[in-house]
Amino acid sequence: MSMTERRDHPARRTLDALDERLGTTGFARRAARKAFPDHWSFLIGEIALYSFLVLLASGVFLTFFFKPSMVEVVYDGSYIPLRGVKMSEAYASTLHISMDVRGGLLMRQVHHWSALIFIAAIMAHMLRVFFTGAFRKPRELNWLLGIVLFALAMANGFTGYSLPDDLLSGTGLRLVLGAVQSIPLVGSYLSFFLLGGQFPGTDLVPRLYIVHVLLVPGLMAALVPLHAIVLPWVQKHTDFRRGRSTERTVGGKPFYPVFMAKTTAFVLFTAGVTVLLAAFLQINPVWQYGPYSPSAISAGSQPDWYLAFGDGALRLMPGWDVTVAGHTLALGILVPLLVITAFFTLLALYPFIEQRATGDTAIHHVLDRPRNAATRTGLGVAGIVFYGVLWAAAGNDVIADRFEVSLFATTWFFRVTLVVGPVVAFAVTRRLCLGLQRRDRLLLEHGIETGIIVRDPSGGFSERTRPLPAATAERIRARTAVPKPPAGPLARLFGGGELEGPEERKERKERRPVPR
Repeated sequence: MSMTERRDHPARRTLDALDERLGTTGFARRAARKAFPDHWSFLIGEIALYSFLVLLASGVFLTFFFKPSMVEVVYDGSYIPLRGVKMSEAYASTLHISMDVRGGLLMRQVHHWSALIFIAAIMAHMLRVFFTGAFRKPRELNWLLGIVLFALAMANGFTGYSLPDDLLSGTGLRLVLGAVQSIPLVGSYLSFFLLGGQFPGTDLVPRLYIVHVLLVPGLMAALVPLHAIVLPWVQKHTDFRRGRSTERTVGGKPFYPVFMAKTTAFVLFTAGVTVLLAAFLQINPVWQYGPYSPSAISAGSQPDWYLAFGDGALRLMPGWDVTVAGHTLALGILVPLLVITAFFTLLALYPFIEQRATGDTAIHHVLDRPRNAATRTGLGVAGIVFYGVLWAAAGNDVIADRFEVSLFATTWFFRVTLVVGPVVAFAVTRRLCLGLQRRDRLLLEHGIETGIIVRDPSGGFSERTRPLPAATAERIRARTAVPKPPAGPLARLFGGGELEGPEERKERKERRPVPR
């Protein structure tokens, strides 16, 4: 084909027309050349993105058959144990999807498993970002978007979990509505607004359905591309200090064709694993629970794992009530709500807190090794312990039953651990990080031990060492220089530093000027 024929080809003319109007050629060339660092931890965020795609695809299938109605019907479907039982149309349609629709049960389980994987991947991705300092300037906005997406994912998980109107989800929904009603002054109004009347009413499931399939997915569909595509494409991609990756340049593989081929394979892998989980591991068998009834409850009921921390906080707080100005304040519910709100608020504001404490306003594209930010790593582990204790406390009744211990003793164990555990975790983790810093410094100064003992001419013995590889030495030696932090105990705490031993302490005292 000659050059003239190529220019006159319809596809070429279409591309030229688009380029003249949208400038697509220049963007496509820049996009194809964009470097993506190759590190396993960066794939965690991609798992979240691809699970979100699986969620959308399976959710579209389910909307074709689910009926978001609380109108009471008599079940006459394929599941014989529930025939003749009165239930809501939402629960009956869920049974219809599970028992009668071809592939319906598989798609229900794919949807549920992908939701769990989605939230787990978001949490793992946030931990990676936190411990490596990837939230620092200029990525504070992306961190806030990630926190919002995490909250939206949990909210949408709860609404989807409540839609079948079975006994288990109804129990959790009644708990949340009780928490809403305990809010001073406006609690009863909020409850009437959500329910359209008294509990359980007939409007709750339709309203949750709109939130689940329209409102929250719409917000997430707008924020996910902004968080995962737009901002990372505008900014440099972060990377660890290795090879050619520095604060000014990032080394990696080009977007096309290397990253495109890998990400396509990873999409298929994520979807395949989700389908395998759905095919072989049963989850949320609503037909075993029966329809929701306000007068019925089952022992040992547990929410999905990502919501367990809220249930645990409610179980640990004593049922205290106080009366203020004629209004009863249910502290047993309000205090856990305030504690959880404060926890996530501090998490969202942490980049700005650390920036203020350290005085570090520089732009960072190179990630920290967690050991080199001892205080941050200690706070992160303390947060994990705090969250983990609340999560485990949601099963205090199951633990007491399985291990044949007192429920009273189990609850008090979690109460004490919730206070003491994060403090101990912070102290131990920070000390370990400082010890690892000292080990790195010794490796730089003395090299790697070889186990070979040599004798010098004077009769003494010493161990022969070999220097570190150049890449390893550069990674350890290259600590990002930051402005001197402001004076104060908080600044000294965040300043990190290395573990000061007796020799360093003696040397520092000798350098101290003698007062006259």
